Amino acid sequence: MAGQRIDIMDLKQPIQLKGKGYRNRYIARQLGVSRNTVNGYVQGFAAHSLSFGELEGLSEQELAELFPQADYKDSSCYEQLSGYFPEYARELRKTGCTLQVLWQRYLDHHPDGYRYTQFTHFFNQWKNRTKASGILSHKAGEKLFIDFTGKTLSWVDRHTGEIHPAQVFVAILPCSQYTYVQATASQKREVLVRAITDCKSWMGGVTKAIVADNMKAVVAKGHNPTLIKHSKI
Repeated sequence: MAGQRIDIMDLKQPIQLKGKGYRNRYIARQLGVSRNTVNGYVQGFAAHSLSFGELEGLSEQELAELFPQADYKDSSCYEQLSGYFPEYARELRKTGCTLQVLWQRYLDHHPDGYRYTQFTHFFNQWKNRTKASGILSHKAGEKLFIDFTGKTLSWVDRHTGEIHPAQVFVAILPCSQYTYVQATASQKREVLVRAITDCKSWMGGVTKAIVADNMKAVVAKGHNPTLIKHSKI
């Protein structure tokens, strides 16, 4: 194929876009690759005499067999990227740092490096190999996890121009990942109670327990996450 290679995980994107009738130039812009790269893959699609709908229905393994050149990882490019992973893992512990921020930093030094999907895929592969993790099962409606985000935001009074700090309260139902977010004036107990009440009203129900991760408004000393059973808040 001419130009860059498209990772096997990303190959369905040009298939879907071509199936919707988009031009190769537009697809190249969306994927962040050259038009010649897209042209080459589109020619490959046509050579297999399969419709875009049929191609889209194939598994990653089946696509890899049809397009072996896509199932490719440049060893030198990967070694260059993976050398940053320990540093990235430390940076992600800092407030406000995301994989998107780290990817932009990576591209500043390596403009021809991996696209975002590949970048996150390889980082998560490395992280999963270096850190053991378990799968937690959550029962629907049993618990509501709550916390305030670490970074304080602000809002401006349009009439006076005065800047007010704002805390961000977040609640999530772990089974469905249903999430509630609310800006508050502080993290005081009475403010937290109001935020939880608003959250329950918005969700339209009450969980058996509320789990708070050592929030100052809930605990006096830092220890294991606090469990508020059968909350009447």
